[in-house]
Amino acid sequence: MEFKYGLEDRPPLWEAVMVGLQWCALAVPFMIILGKVASAVHTADPEYQTVYLQKTAFVMAAFLILEIFLGHGFPLVMGPSAIILIGIISSQGFDIHTIYTAVASGGLILALSGITGLFGYLQPLFTRRVVGVVLLLITFTLMPTILKLISGPKDASSQTHVIYALILISATLICHRFFKGIWKSQLILLSMAAGSIVYFILVPENLSSGPIFALKPLSSFFRDTIIDLSFDTGLFISFLVSFVALSINDIGSIQSINAFTKSENIVYRLNRGIFFTGLANVASGLFGVIGQVNYSISVGVVTATGSLSRFTLIPAALFLLLISFSPMMIGFLGAVPPVVIGSVMLYVLCTQVYASLIVAFDTLGKITFREGMIVGIPLIVATIIAFMPFSFFHNVPHTLQPVVSNGFVMGFITLLVLEHGIFRKRD
Repeated sequence: MEFKYGLEDRPPLWEAVMVGLQWCALAVPFMIILGKVASAVHTADPEYQTVYLQKTAFVMAAFLILEIFLGHGFPLVMGPSAIILIGIISSQGFDIHTIYTAVASGGLILALSGITGLFGYLQPLFTRRVVGVVLLLITFTLMPTILKLISGPKDASSQTHVIYALILISATLICHRFFKGIWKSQLILLSMAAGSIVYFILVPENLSSGPIFALKPLSSFFRDTIIDLSFDTGLFISFLVSFVALSINDIGSIQSINAFTKSENIVYRLNRGIFFTGLANVASGLFGVIGQVNYSISVGVVTATGSLSRFTLIPAALFLLLISFSPMMIGFLGAVPPVVIGSVMLYVLCTQVYASLIVAFDTLGKITFREGMIVGIPLIVATIIAFMPFSFFHNVPHTLQPVVSNGFVMGFITLLVLEHGIFRKRD
């Protein structure tokens, strides 16, 4: 594929801004969706959730700049990680300070591994099948959260919410089938906007612009920003396993862009990229917000715009920096109904299932019993644990609770045991 602008090319300002807006259209929906879900785990307080999104946008902006100039140097957008979201959801028995100390600690280990090149030694563990099943595990273990978002409160309106979600998901899939070019690349943003507008038309009593316009146009979030460090060994182990999986995601994202850039110093770029992703998670943990990862779906923007230039991410970073200091803009962007958030998340995860199956099975001539067990058993284990109430694990030793109660972590451990142990191929 030929590109109008290469990695080091500097497009004219107006073109850079236009491409930057497409990067924003990719990053902002994920920031709102995953950020709102993560903040709602801690409290339903709108002011807290607004500040949470402000801090998330600030970390995204800062490390987007650092990555493109000092890190991997590729056109990759960074945003909240679904893997870390699962860790936060699974840690509801712990206080905020303990949860985000674990996030910061995992980020520090990730950054150190980037400096030392540790993942060069671990890479044989991350076969294509492991990478594919990790993507499936993310999808399956997020199902309880999506179900809560779609169904809403347990009252008479739950059925109505589910029907609306099914209609919105169906409409989004139909649009995905027929849209082309820029319309297809902006489908997530369009689905969120259209879904919210129709929802508020149908349920006008849930629309309240007062709180949004009551927010300040500009306001710092640096008061009471840094968390009080509180370390828990079990929770740290749980998040450490999550960060191993996050590193797979990050490496895959960097490699996906390298398929177009064909960089000769890819090992150096991988180590630098992992290092700054780790630092981004240290900052996220200290700020008390969801951790970050480079998005593999950045390839979609690159191919849609015909631009490999890393400099087009600068306008996107500046926009994120601007909204991080504007509670009103965050409040406006975050006024998306939970049922719409859940529906859009489900659509995104449907596309992720497709991608994960391609990754896991595209090199196989046929699927054997061995492959079926390696893929199926971890998914069953993870799904069962994800739907279990936390009270089920009360009799588990405190140190092990965060590990065994996290469906993603247990599914990932099961996957490695099956792939490299029980069903290991003999030479």
